[in-house]
Amino acid sequence: MFNAIMIDKTRTGSRASIRSLERAALPEGEITIRVDYSSLNYKDALAITGRGPVVRRFPMIPGIDLAGEIIASDDPIYRPGDQVIANGWGLGEEHWGGLSQMARVHGKWLLPRPRNFSARQCMGIGTAGYTAMLCVMALEKGGVTPGDGEIAVTGAGGGVGGIAIALLARLGYRVVAVTGRDDLTGYLHMLGAAEVVGRSALSHTARPLQAARWRGAIDVAGGKMLAALCASMRPGGVIAACGLTAGMDLPLTVAPFILRGVTLQGIDSVTCPRDQRMAAWARLERDLDPALVDSICADIPLKQAIATSPRLLAGNVRGRIVVNTHDA
Repeated sequence: MFNAIMIDKTRTGSRASIRSLERAALPEGEITIRVDYSSLNYKDALAITGRGPVVRRFPMIPGIDLAGEIIASDDPIYRPGDQVIANGWGLGEEHWGGLSQMARVHGKWLLPRPRNFSARQCMGIGTAGYTAMLCVMALEKGGVTPGDGEIAVTGAGGGVGGIAIALLARLGYRVVAVTGRDDLTGYLHMLGAAEVVGRSALSHTARPLQAARWRGAIDVAGGKMLAALCASMRPGGVIAACGLTAGMDLPLTVAPFILRGVTLQGIDSVTCPRDQRMAAWARLERDLDPALVDSICADIPLKQAIATSPRLLAGNVRGRIVVNTHDA
């Protein structure tokens, strides 16, 4: 038997609770994992609270991240005892995820746990940090270098934003953190932000172009904030877009793209090919200080993930939340 958060469909929506399950109930997959740590992400919180159409199949165990030890394998690449991680691939949406003491997954979804990070630190990084690195790599691929100008990071107090700031600062970029929380100023400077500005710095207007400021940007917001970023990019600027916390709409014109040569690069962390995942995690091992990961993480037991989810959606959580699945 093992414990997990289970989301069940109800007449009025869905309901999440802690459930005790038998190993035989696990879904199909070549590999069975004892999950040691998971994380609580924005998408997980939407699934747990039922505030977003994340879950595609009921009942569902949420959790888009997991780290643990293989206890059974029909995949020739992996053996019992191997330490592995998984991010995305429909975990917590279409396939039972990591907010559980046990998981069964397909081998192609797994990566060996990076040697420089513990299982807990890997979940402190999680999909958020791995996505942040994909964004940094997109800026680099677009030709954005540290001496080119300011980089804006929206949603700076969250997981993606915080790790993106730390990565960019360590690489020598001048980072401007964009946040709606005045109380995070000291924290964001600690991560490496050269300047902290409020969301009003990216106010959306009807003008197709605004004063050019940003050479690059990492955006988790979408909506009007992403539109304002596009309109205020410098010529040749690159935006890596990876979220939609401010909405899925994008009220802008083609002007930034045809008059300033702006690039809007979408980042898909869910079905990203294995070679790109491996490259991103290798860069995280090189460019992200494990001690900094520890400093931005808060640990909670599995059962507390349900109560913490509304706080995360309300923007009242700083940094990353690591879930100790065996502290149920």
